[in-house]
Amino acid sequence: MKLSILMPVYNEERTVASAIKRVLDVDYPCEIELVVVNDGSQDETGAILDGVSDPRLIRHDHPVNRGKGAAIRTASTVATGDFMIICDADLEYAPEEIPGLLEPVRTAEATVVFGTRTFGSHSSYSYWYVVGNRVITTACNMLFNCYLTDLETCFKLMPLALFRELDVRSPGFGMEAEVAAKLLKRGVRPFEVPVSYRARRREEGKKITWKDGVAALWILSRIRVRHRIS
Repeated sequence: MKLSILMPVYNEERTVASAIKRVLDVDYPCEIELVVVNDGSQDETGAILDGVSDPRLIRHDHPVNRGKGAAIRTASTVATGDFMIICDADLEYAPEEIPGLLEPVRTAEATVVFGTRTFGSHSSYSYWYVVGNRVITTACNMLFNCYLTDLETCFKLMPLALFRELDVRSPGFGMEAEVAAKLLKRGVRPFEVPVSYRARRREEGKKITWKDGVAALWILSRIRVRHRIS
């Protein structure tokens, strides 16, 4: 099995070098590749990526910022693995925990695995961010009659071919809701594995806002009512 780790990057000069190093330093139980999409960064991210050399790294550049969903879509077309997982460059998630998400796949318990976060005072700096995530996740559970615990998690692992079939079109953070909703619409119930989490503050570069939450609710409702699987 080969795992493609998809990393969208936008203005992450403070963390991207460390994120890439940590991803590549992990002891994986399979072959991996890291697909980095520099999504129109305007800081020193591009220059930092120029200095990274590893045969497992594949880089693609967007000339302008198009959003996380668009970056992941590009990465998925470049990737060559059997499975894929998203890993942001902001180090809110620990790359060292990716092998734990692979374990249910290796033991044939699941083909789709989500990393579910536990929020606490030491790891989450915004009460409303946590509440917003719970509202969106609850709405998803009600709409699709399921029981996800963390819809907005970045750690979503699945077959690369399946992700491509989902045909994710949301250009921004709404892609998280779109991926989950389209999986649930197909009858896929993700296997959930606990993961650690450390949220950034806004001044540290946190990009998601309440508008993204509203967009996620709209995407969930639209897919539940209108989306048909061919």
